[in-house]
Amino acid sequence: MSLITSIETVSEPTHQLHSLHDVQHLFDRILQSDHLFINRDLLRSTYIPEILPHREQEITELANILSPALDYAAPSNVIMYGLPGIGKTAVAKYVGAELEAAGKAHGKNITFLYVNCQLVNTLHKILYDISSHISNNHNILTTTGFSSDVVLSKITTCLDATRQVLILCLDEADRIKDDHALYTLTRINEHLHQSRVSIILVSNDIFFTESFDSRIKSSLNQEIMVFDPYNADQLQDILRARIKTALKPGVIEEDVIPLCSALSAQEHGDARRALDLLRVAVELAERKHDHNVTNKHVRLAQSKIEKDRIAEVIHSLPGQQRLLLHAIRILHRYNDHMGKQSVMITGEIYNQYVELSKIVRYTPLTPRRVADFISQLETLGILTARVISKGRHGQTKEIQLTMPLAELAHILNDDEFTQEFQQVKMKNQMKLL
Repeated sequence: MSLITSIETVSEPTHQLHSLHDVQHLFDRILQSDHLFINRDLLRSTYIPEILPHREQEITELANILSPALDYAAPSNVIMYGLPGIGKTAVAKYVGAELEAAGKAHGKNITFLYVNCQLVNTLHKILYDISSHISNNHNILTTTGFSSDVVLSKITTCLDATRQVLILCLDEADRIKDDHALYTLTRINEHLHQSRVSIILVSNDIFFTESFDSRIKSSLNQEIMVFDPYNADQLQDILRARIKTALKPGVIEEDVIPLCSALSAQEHGDARRALDLLRVAVELAERKHDHNVTNKHVRLAQSKIEKDRIAEVIHSLPGQQRLLLHAIRILHRYNDHMGKQSVMITGEIYNQYVELSKIVRYTPLTPRRVADFISQLETLGILTARVISKGRHGQTKEIQLTMPLAELAHILNDDEFTQEFQQVKMKNQMKLL
């Protein structure tokens, strides 16, 4: 027994040293292996290339709208609509950077500021972002501990002192929590004498301004740009333009680009999905030490991405659509609790949606708009909708989730609406969550 103990005592450190040696040289072996990437960041959706294929018309239109900034005049506010991944943000950032550069070349002080409202979604946070940006540029503004009114006053003072035009791009603008924020931001020019502010609102939800009161709609005085989805051929052009500088020559087999494009065209022409598919396929090929990227790698990438796709899609939905999903989840759970079938009809869902809208102080949309949302959720593969006849009572739709209820509940657990629903109960006192 003591001999076994002695042997184990001696052999154990030897095994540990061997493992430690392997770990120490693990990345050496990876670095020495063949790489297919030249620069993998060029295949990320966040990268803004020097040329945006098939968005020339939108770039020109936005540039024309914003051009008065070069004369220190206030450009019209802009609302940019379209499904995710079709170039809205890229166009806004591209034109904003070009406008800043043109201003600098002609001695004009023009600032483009991009704000992601999925993260910065209150008036105070947005104002803090503005103040931080112009503080960095001019080193005369601090905002710590001040109210929104005070911060706004400091911002207008700073802008006028430096005479500039600020182009404020609010991406995912439908995530802004209160209408007062947009009302305040759209009226900044009333407090300015030497400077001007123009606002670009970017949203996936074409109906998100419908709930605005007349004062906000009047203040927006907007130009509207609607972006059409990319088709498969256009997606191929986008991918081919990226791989020229992102990958080593000849590593992509000929049918890989058409496959990535076709799969993404099925997902409402989403360029982000096409780029992700290609990038992950190349990463998988590298890990397997394959010298070429084939359709096999694309299919593996598709499977890998698919696991997180539903959660990502749901988190990126506009507020009204996520509210509708909450209504579907709650009604589904209620039916389960009462021993009813999981199939729901549109009228039941709409009534539940209206109740939830009251809780979160949203203005409910019309039944027709909600029906449009249900069709969009069906397109995204989150639910199925089947038209049934009610005889002389007309037609309705039977709605059924395509995923387990527990999975949807888990995805929605971190949603901003969830906290507000936690203490609310159904008529039978069953908690919404």
